Amino acid sequence: MSGASFIAVDWGTTNRRAYRIENGQVVATERDDLGILSVRSGRFAELAAALRSRYDGLPMLLAGMVGSNRGWKDAGYVPAPASIADLAARLVSPADGVAIVPGVCRDGEGRQDVMRGEEVQLLGAVAAGLAPADALLCQPGTHAKWATMRGGALVDFTTAMTGEMFALLKDHALIGSEMAGEVDADDDFRAGVEASADRDLLATLFGVRAAAVLGKRPAGAAAAYVSGLLIGSDCRARFAPGQTVHLLADGLLARLYSTAIALAGGEAVVVDSHASFVAGITRIWDTKP
Repeated sequence: MSGASFIAVDWGTTNRRAYRIENGQVVATERDDLGILSVRSGRFAELAAALRSRYDGLPMLLAGMVGSNRGWKDAGYVPAPASIADLAARLVSPADGVAIVPGVCRDGEGRQDVMRGEEVQLLGAVAAGLAPADALLCQPGTHAKWATMRGGALVDFTTAMTGEMFALLKDHALIGSEMAGEVDADDDFRAGVEASADRDLLATLFGVRAAAVLGKRPAGAAAAYVSGLLIGSDCRARFAPGQTVHLLADGLLARLYSTAIALAGGEAVVVDSHASFVAGITRIWDTKP
């Protein structure tokens, strides 16, 4: 099927992005807020058909949370180590002309983990030569993914609740009222990353409250400091000093993680996550039976 036109869809929890791909190139794209949480049960087929009709009825390959047990059809998980060929061999079809990419899981040595959607970008980054075949990749976000690639395959990974923890602290913790101000890779963020070197996260988090009470941290600085503390703790747990991390991110997340990785002794190489997705989904399409 190499070179055939198709519609690739990254259908996540809150958003949906579609690409018309011809001969491996994106010729049209659209994005909307019809993530799976916005879709009532039974409407996935209707929405997919409407999208296909806008693109001449081309076949469609979906990835992301649409293949979860809360999406259109549960596409299951391929156990790590997983390759492009492994994913392509396990596609699930919820309707004629439509297929869904499975996720990837790891289950061994007393630790379980899952991903759904990120595997396409991670494998795509390597397949497109945007990252080496043997590399450590990070895709930051609400649930940051750290993936070990070997020989072009996804051999192991860890999910960290970094972004979600920041949101929970801000909305529900005692220190939440102190977490004012914007977050960026500034001096306050860097101070948080440096503080994470003490590896006493829980005590340092309470210190945010103590610093405010004692007037040791100016108003509006705590949000960036806590962000640095959490991201710094995440980074220090994932790699050794001197190691290179290929970072699938852009904008603010790329700045924050690049800064934290550098302060933790690593080297960050930013990778285009959208190009990675297109490369990954195209390779899966070209490899499928």
